Amino acid sequence: MSNNKQLLPQKESGLFKKIVRCYECKQYKNGLKFAKQILSNPKYSEHGETLSMKGLILNCVGRKEEAFEHVRRGLRNDIQSHVCWHVYGLLQRADKKYDEAIKCYRNALKWDKENIQILRDLSLLQIQMRDMEGFRDTRYQLLKARPAQRGSWIGYALSYHLLKDYPMALKVMAEYRKTQIVSQTKPDYEFNEMILYEVRLMREAGHFTAALTHLEERDQDICDRLALMEAKAEVYLEKNQHATAETMYRDLIDRNPDNSAYYEQLEKCLKITTVEDRLDFYEKMLEQYPRSHLVKRKRLIFASGSKFQELADKYLKDSLRKVVPSIFISIKVLYSDPEKVKCIGKLCEGYLQSLESCQRLSSTDPEPAPPTTFLWTLYLLAQHLDKTGDQVRALELINRAIQHTPTEVHLYMTKARICKHAGDLSEASRWMEEARTLDTADRFVNCKSVQYMLRTNQVERAIETAGLFTREGLPPLQTMDEMQCMWFQQGLGAAYERLGMFGDALQKFHEIDRHFVDIIEDQFDFHTYCMRKMTLRAYVDVLTLEDTVRRHPFYFKAAVCAIKVYIYLHDNPSAKMAKSNGPTKDDGDISAAELKKQQRKQKKAQLKAAAQMAGEEKKENKPSVKSDEDKKPEQEKRPKFDPQQLLMVEHSLEEAVKFLIPLQQLSKNCMETHLLAYEVHSRRKKFLLMLQALKRSRSLSPDHPQFHVQLVNFMISFGVAVQQDLAGPVCQVIKETLPQLTGSLDSKELNEKFLEKHFDSLPHLIAGAQVMYRLNPELKDKAVTIATNLSDNLKGRTLKTCIGVQELLRSGLLGDCSSVIEDYQHKCQKLFPMATAFRPAQDPQSASSNEHLPGSAAENQDGCQEDHHGDIF
Repeated sequence: MSNNKQLLPQKESGLFKKIVRCYECKQYKNGLKFAKQILSNPKYSEHGETLSMKGLILNCVGRKEEAFEHVRRGLRNDIQSHVCWHVYGLLQRADKKYDEAIKCYRNALKWDKENIQILRDLSLLQIQMRDMEGFRDTRYQLLKARPAQRGSWIGYALSYHLLKDYPMALKVMAEYRKTQIVSQTKPDYEFNEMILYEVRLMREAGHFTAALTHLEERDQDICDRLALMEAKAEVYLEKNQHATAETMYRDLIDRNPDNSAYYEQLEKCLKITTVEDRLDFYEKMLEQYPRSHLVKRKRLIFASGSKFQELADKYLKDSLRKVVPSIFISIKVLYSDPEKVKCIGKLCEGYLQSLESCQRLSSTDPEPAPPTTFLWTLYLLAQHLDKTGDQVRALELINRAIQHTPTEVHLYMTKARICKHAGDLSEASRWMEEARTLDTADRFVNCKSVQYMLRTNQVERAIETAGLFTREGLPPLQTMDEMQCMWFQQGLGAAYERLGMFGDALQKFHEIDRHFVDIIEDQFDFHTYCMRKMTLRAYVDVLTLEDTVRRHPFYFKAAVCAIKVYIYLHDNPSAKMAKSNGPTKDDGDISAAELKKQQRKQKKAQLKAAAQMAGEEKKENKPSVKSDEDKKPEQEKRPKFDPQQLLMVEHSLEEAVKFLIPLQQLSKNCMETHLLAYEVHSRRKKFLLMLQALKRSRSLSPDHPQFHVQLVNFMISFGVAVQQDLAGPVCQVIKETLPQLTGSLDSKELNEKFLEKHFDSLPHLIAGAQVMYRLNPELKDKAVTIATNLSDNLKGRTLKTCIGVQELLRSGLLGDCSSVIEDYQHKCQKLFPMATAFRPAQDPQSASSNEHLPGSAAENQDGCQEDHHGDIF
């Protein structure tokens, strides 16, 4: 290995420059040809920089292994070359090994400290990895090397902003602004953005007076007049100059009377705090803006009693006469108030009776209502009854509406929704598909139909229906993955899980996780663009969003589902032997004929998927006329998750922890995060992590039913571990902390106090019954009686809760309850007559719910995949 700089003579040096130019122009074939000319000379066959550049081009044409081999060889032959280190860093970055790439860039800078391109590439990786101090130092080096470039100043100021050193950031921006000459002939939008970014810096630093002064001085240079007005109004409000802020917000409301944020800020300016004052405020605003729907809805929120009835009556009548199908959506926010719910129901019933008797919304109306008013009154009342839990009558009314106008799509969709809430998912899917067939060009209705099919585990049919709107000639699953259609993948994964196809389920959950990795990687596209185009405010918002992107509900749901599957696989190792071949859990809960039917469907779906994959691979492997060296750079082929490999992982709980960590970091305020953390760590026998999860759960909801179950289980497990010589320091910490959670009560006293406190809540009674049986199996009858209590005065007596009790009885957590289940089903059938979950097993209509999976029926009732596996929670 030579440590001396390898210099090329003039001819070869010219060829090397051509190689670099060919790489920059993406002329890879020519670049490889020139590299071959240099390396074919025995004197320069081991020229490090040429080998590195050849490796870089090979990586661009998809020959990754050869690329790394050439680059490493080049580095060995010329370790002091900044080109070799830079190229090696580029390959590491392409391989997503950012830490290694940063090391390579730093080594490159040892030999060429002022290389602009290396400094830029290093700064991109540092901001991507959120190495803010390193980013600041690199931007300083760029500023020293290129002080005349705007990007150098902006990047340096931005580095201080991200470090929250606002005075220094403002100082850098002020120094740069001195060099600017603004053209007066046309608007300079980039300069406009720079001014607004400075104002943002001043506000975040608390310099409100300076921010206001800056806005006034630069008023003529700001092209975005709306942003200017909003910024001024916000600064005046922050400075407590309420009168001026009020004027500004009234001007903003004149521009857009339906912007809710303006009204909220105006309330702060007027120091309105009481409900009565708010109602009076919106009454006055309605006089100024009589056509504002927002103001009309706000009045309904703050009104009460007879005033609410008067306003609601007018609002509903106007909407019904104007045929507004979304009227129920606009008043849904009112359903948190029981008095308002009763009033809305009374008004809607009165409209229907009046229309039936005199064809008017009220007897005092001078003219008959249009014929469509009757239809939309039925529609509104059906939605109201569905929301209040009376699905039987809601179904009667929606059927009348369908008879009135059989071609209205909204009616069929609402009927499907009513059936879903009533617990009949199969019927819901059938009616949603009926809605889709009425308008096959509507993508939204198509998506809803697919969603309902997945809830009933009609996987093959759902994929086929989704394929109606995907790219022609490609498998729907591939297109959905490329489009990052996460709601579909989430629903498909949940369906696979209910069918016992855990490998396929994990595949979908991992694909969703990969989408979020891609979203984070996509930041690279903005690091240079935003500083070049001066969209600095949006850029800072994007960086903030990317730091918390895994807080999104799509990721949370997928992570929760994946964790629960891994927990189940840990508890039931035999389930791994299924290898995605279909149901494996509790197959005895369904008939042999139904099981065989499901297995045939699954096998058919798998064969079809395999054929699609084979066709795709055949198409991809089709020989090309062009040689490998002439190929244009292609995006690296996305690796496909193998369901069998995901299923057969050796340590399921370690895989679960990978999904759990982002939830603990970004979803700390979600109770389910800590409940899941306890379940994972309890199986790993990590007592301190179990205790941590319990403390966090208690800080969020000390009366949560599942927290109570987990706390008692921890007390029992800790007692057993102490007898088995638990480590001294761990034991000491737990003994000091546990009384804070239990109030120094033993498990029996704790459960008695819990049951006494929550005597009127069914979810809490169920938790107490579980603990009672765990502590003393002889109290089985009492525990079962408590859990199966269906008194009318109980809170939380929902369809989902009752299905959970049924699964609890079947799970064995309350002992052998086979003699009780049938009687409990009869009681629940009376409460929820349309629910298929309580129908006898031989009833063919109940087969679609696939109750052979614990938790599968309960998790599906509200249109979400939550609380999987009743044997875990």
